Amino acid sequence: MKPRRKLTAARKPNRFPEENIAERWNARHLLGHTEFEEYRFVNCDFSEANLSALRFANCLFERCNLSSARLAGTALQNVAFEECKLLGLQFTACRDMLFGVHFNQCQMRYTSFVGRKMPATRFVGCTLDEADFADADLSAAVFEDCSLVGAVFQKTQLAGADFTTATGFTINPETNALLGARFTLHGLLGVVAKYGLVVE
Repeated sequence: MKPRRKLTAARKPNRFPEENIAERWNARHLLGHTEFEEYRFVNCDFSEANLSALRFANCLFERCNLSSARLAGTALQNVAFEECKLLGLQFTACRDMLFGVHFNQCQMRYTSFVGRKMPATRFVGCTLDEADFADADLSAAVFEDCSLVGAVFQKTQLAGADFTTATGFTINPETNALLGARFTLHGLLGVVAKYGLVVE
């Protein structure tokens, strides 16, 4: 039997042509475009913007506000978000093909990843309170220094996921796949909470 290959995320985009650096853009700047490849968006305000059907590939959003933007059929192909406001984003609505994202120091309350296949995704220093991960594949995902208060895990694939520095989560081991998932002893309280156990 072959050993199982370790899941790894695509390398985060970090090189952008000078002409592809967009600073302080808003939704009007997107008009007439259908795709953006190797773009770096800095301090842009796309809150409530309609990003439906656009394609972003190997892009970085830095200190941008995309809260409540529409993502129906949007392609996010190896896209990184750093220090962004992403409140209420429905990543569920994105196109499946080559979906790949990275998150660092982002505000992500009320985001939805329902049904998304996103193994080995890294969430670093993010606020994911009330986020919905039902039916998602988060195998080998990393939740580094993330807050997960009220986050929904239901029929979620979490094999090999790393919760060792995450806080606030509650995960039912009977309805989620947790083989090989990593927790601290303190973090295990969020896994056994439904059983009313006392861990001292």
